[in-house]
Amino acid sequence: MAEEATCEIKKVARGEVLSSNLVMVHVYNSSKRAGIANRVKINLERRGFLGGVAKNNPGRVKVKNVTVLAPDPDDPRVKLVAQQFKGKVAKAAPDFETEDGISVLIGPDYKGLKKAKTKVKASRDVSVCVPAITLP
Repeated sequence: MAEEATCEIKKVARGEVLSSNLVMVHVYNSSKRAGIANRVKINLERRGFLGGVAKNNPGRVKVKNVTVLAPDPDDPRVKLVAQQFKGKVAKAAPDFETEDGISVLIGPDYKGLKKAKTKVKASRDVSVCVPAITLP
């Protein structure tokens, strides 16, 4: 049996709209509050984001409110995700193997989500991996 693709690569050109339904978000708990990563993930899914993993933070990056792990902090997907949160949102390079998409660390001073747009104009070309769903 052939291996099936886990995602379909979609390209968003510079100047086009990048919407939340094209961005996979993984949420990691860096606080002592049980279940916060899953709650944040569910709330982001309600805004149209694709829900990724919800786990405890396996890395060592220090987090106060929210930190977006980004090998490239200028990625338009990072901007779209970061603007969803109240308070100061830091950006840092990942210090563990991250999943495809955008990874967010929720810290002990987490302030919550704010009303924010779920679309941005892409400041450059972006390739996104949208999960492929095969129906029987």
